[in-house]
Amino acid sequence: MLAYCYRTQGVCCQEIHFELDEKNNIKQVVFLGGCSGNLLAISKLVQGKSAREVATLLAGNDCGGKGTSCADQLARAVKEAAEAEKQKKMEEAAENSKKNRKKSKKKDDTFDS
Repeated sequence: MLAYCYRTQGVCCQEIHFELDEKNNIKQVVFLGGCSGNLLAISKLVQGKSAREVATLLAGNDCGGKGTSCADQLARAVKEAAEAEKQKKMEEAAENSKKNRKKSKKKDDTFDS
């Protein structure tokens, strides 16, 4: 389980804390500040859903002409976190591949001697 903290911009809520599981599904969301009733409802509705689904569903929601909303900020946060996790996994895979090539080369060198 990976925990994230996202500092919001342009909305009443100051931060969004959330967790993603290994499949990028949202396990918990906590908003700090903002309209507690609405944000508690959003937290409950997105729990268990994929980061991609939540980002698609909530992106672009506007609050009072601000150009964003707490829901939109959550969409941005989970999208950013999911992309960071994807990049991290790609880097880990590349590093593992590099290590495996080195091990394989060492074995080849041993047989050449």
